[in-house]
Amino acid sequence: MADKTLRLGIPKGSLQDSTIQLFAHAGFNIYTSSRSYFPTIDDPDIECTLIRAQEMARYVADEALDAGLTGQDWIAENKAATGATVIDIADLVYSKQSFRKVKWVLAAPEDSKYRTPQDFAGATIATELVRVTEAYFERLGVPVKVEFSWGATEVKPPLLADGIVEATETGSTLRANRLRIIDTVIESNPQLIANAATLADEWKRTKLDNIALLLRAAMEAQGRVGMMLNVRQADLAAVVGLLPALQRPTVSPLSPLGPDDEPWVAVTTILEESSVRELIPKLKAARAEGIVEYPLNKIVL
Repeated sequence: MADKTLRLGIPKGSLQDSTIQLFAHAGFNIYTSSRSYFPTIDDPDIECTLIRAQEMARYVADEALDAGLTGQDWIAENKAATGATVIDIADLVYSKQSFRKVKWVLAAPEDSKYRTPQDFAGATIATELVRVTEAYFERLGVPVKVEFSWGATEVKPPLLADGIVEATETGSTLRANRLRIIDTVIESNPQLIANAATLADEWKRTKLDNIALLLRAAMEAQGRVGMMLNVRQADLAAVVGLLPALQRPTVSPLSPLGPDDEPWVAVTTILEESSVRELIPKLKAARAEGIVEYPLNKIVL
């Protein structure tokens, strides 16, 4: 009898809270405790384990976990270190602070001589992403010494290293430490990954595909809202022309209040939340009524 439990790795550290939040939008509530590395989840078919994102790909490849979430950066680092491979199930663009990719950038002090990657020939680079950084400079044909950094990488130039390769979302921390970004080494965002043995198990494959579907649906809903409104049939074209819809809006007739009542329709659509504050006054001016905005958890395309 096949094992009816999916062993799922949740990234501990900077991605932990945003990953748990994404799962909540997807319909899975994960509860953590400071005293345990085994969060509970309201799905009896899933067992969760908190694992550092840096180690996730190794444990999935070794089949200690069936699946997990980690960044493309650590997948690449693990493959370069061990040769082990994992299979990408879903591409999920989110990070610690936002819903966009993280960049690992080459940076050096603003007042240093380093202006291009080639200027680092013979220099020392500090980073946690050692093998990816080594491969980057090898592709450029620039000889450097790459040292592993245990943390606080931004403070190491110029005394402890000539430059660094560090992850950033906005670059604000680098600028605060008077570092200049010179080049992007790799872009990264989380992936839902699994191993071949997991995908060979029909039950686990189906379970994982369903999780991926819901996570992607939750990602699609980020930053979007639903809107409903009523409008006279005569004003419909003008109102629809104002709507930046994800797809065509849904238009359905409303029951007339009486035999002489002019025809009205209900309009339902999905749009970017950032556009709502400017859109609602325009809709009102176009004689739309009963305008309702509501949040979305999932959009299945």
